[in-house]
Amino acid sequence: MNQFKNKAIMAPFIMVLAVLLIMPIAVANAGKGTPRGFIGRGMGPGGMASTVSQLPKEDLSQEEREGLLKMVEEEKLARDVYSFLYDQWKAPIFANIKNSEQRHMDVVISLISKYGLENPVQDLAPGQFATPEMQELFDTLTSEGSQSLEQALQVGATIEDLDIKDLNELIEKCDNQDVLMVFQNLVKGSRNHMRAFTSYLKSLGSTYMAKYLTQDEINQIIESDWERGPVDSKGQPMKGFKGKGRGCSCPCMGN
Repeated sequence: MNQFKNKAIMAPFIMVLAVLLIMPIAVANAGKGTPRGFIGRGMGPGGMASTVSQLPKEDLSQEEREGLLKMVEEEKLARDVYSFLYDQWKAPIFANIKNSEQRHMDVVISLISKYGLENPVQDLAPGQFATPEMQELFDTLTSEGSQSLEQALQVGATIEDLDIKDLNELIEKCDNQDVLMVFQNLVKGSRNHMRAFTSYLKSLGSTYMAKYLTQDEINQIIESDWERGPVDSKGQPMKGFKGKGRGCSCPCMGN
């Protein structure tokens, strides 16, 4: 009899404990359109960067050189803005994608190092940039994102909009296999980030209006499926890839 009595007493406590364990996961998932626990693989230092380092070193064109230097600064912009917005609003989506942007930066930096270029953001603190244009953009976006959570999510979608446009243009100008592979994976990651931000906005009853791409291009991205797994220099899935580095916290850059 005492055994059944003890079980009856413990049952409510077990139920409360289960709720406390599950609640943070449910909150983290709210409005994000992707499982919080998903950890992508393939874009970390032991994954994509390792694969890219094994590709032949080719002559860099001026467009490729400028593209690498531009993208490391754009990825830093994304990381720094999302870090700022997470501190402001404590929404997990900003922390998750900030970590993803750091890994994107690391892979671009690995190419900058491979080709002996000077990293323009190497000694710059968060919120500091090498070009006046990027500094002004950071100041503008953080100011806008401070107004409300909805506006912060709009800022996130704007950054991904810019990244996708710039990367698409750079891909058209590049022919080095290692540069193309990195840019193809970056743009795939940005498409997934766009899906995450617009999904969250939709949950708030809001939509994102294109600022760099066309609205049709944005709609095509957000209405299509999440992209998982690393891609090759042509943007096609890499079958049998076994990279072990951590990728994005949302479904991008490999699994």
